Parts: sequence; C-alpha cells; structure tokens
Amino acid sequence: MNIFRLSGDLLHLASIFILIARLQQTKSCVGISLKTQCLYLLVFATRYLDLFLGFVSVYNTLMKIFFLASSGYIVYLMYSPLKASYDKSLDSFRIEYIIASAAVVALAFPHKYSVVEVLWSFSIYLESVAIIPQLFQMTRTGEADNITSHYVFALGGYRALYILNWLYRYYTEDNYVDYISWIAGIIQTVLYGDFFYIYFTRVLKGKSFKLPV
Repeated sequence: MNIFRLSGDLLHLASIFILIARLQQTKSCVGISLKTQCLYLLVFATRYLDLFLGFVSVYNTLMKIFFLASSGYIVYLMYSPLKASYDKSLDSFRIEYIIASAAVVALAFPHKYSVVEVLWSFSIYLESVAIIPQLFQMTRTGEADNITSHYVFALGGYRALYILNWLYRYYTEDNYVDYISWIAGIIQTVLYGDFFYIYFTRVLKGKSFKLPV
C-alpha cells in the first residue's frame, strides 16, 4: 500500500467520523442529504459481498466492515432519532435515475460478467455520483455549516488522493489497469470542482460556506 492510498483511506474514515460527530453533537441532520447516505450504504452493500467469499487482509476486512456498519448507522440516525430535523423538501433529487443509470452502465461495462463483479462495477459507478443529492441540496439552500463543509471536503479529498494512488500504481506496477475505477473516480472528483473552489476561498479563510448569488 502506498502513501496516497493510505492517506485517501484515512481521509475517507475522517469524513465518516466528522459526519457522525456532527449528527450526535447537534442532534440534528439539517443540511445532510439522507438520499446521499442511502446511496453510500447501497454502494458498500454491493461492493463488499466479497467479505463472504475470501480473505485479503485484516486491514481490508476491518475497513469494509467499518464502512458498512457506519453507513448503516448514519442512515439509522437520520431515519429514526433525528427524523424530525430532516427536511425532505430540500433533499429532492431523484435518486432513482442515478441508481438506474449506474445499473445500466454496470451491465454494459462490467469488470467481468459475474454477479459479484457486475455488482462491484455497479458500486463503483454509483459511488461516482452518490454525492450529487448532497451537492444539489446545498445548491438549493445556498449554504452549509462548516462541519458539513468539512465532511464533504473530506469525501472529495479522499477520491482525489485515490487518483494519485492510481497514477503511482500505474507507473510502479506491471500491467496495472483499472479503467472502471479511473473513469468513475475522475467523474466523482470533477463533481466536487465548484465545492472545492468555495471551500478553499471561504471556509479555509474562516468564512461560512455560501454559494455566490
């Protein structure tokens, strides 16, 4: 494992810890897209079926279990204890189009034609666009609290670090090719473009996250 992969994983972990801490401390899920969290839960549920098919390493297994469990916990918090603070009218992006599109692309361009590999490909394609409901909600409100901004930044930053990981592996490993992850990862990172700009020009300077009018 190289430093870019490890840094990406740690930033991904940080994003989840930031979100859970925010939900527990504020006792509110205002500004958080439940639809994005449901999509992430679906991503991990379809990607980590190999937990039951083989063993790679302790690190790999623990990370997969953590992402599945933490995603399920976040969805539970938003569906039950914090449901009263959830504003469905703002979280209005039609995720069925995202799910259907990812399924079609996975069937057309899977890693391999087997149930597990098609579902893995589906999870990669779905993750690339799972943040869209969250970004759409932030666009509708025009702002976000700083903790939510840090959470979204950590999610985007983790994927950007994975691109560096892929570049490193391409130049240091023989016959390393993963077009599905590469294309999906680039799309995912590009989606964060406007957010990154506002984050660096406002939030990191101590200002609140607000979209330009």
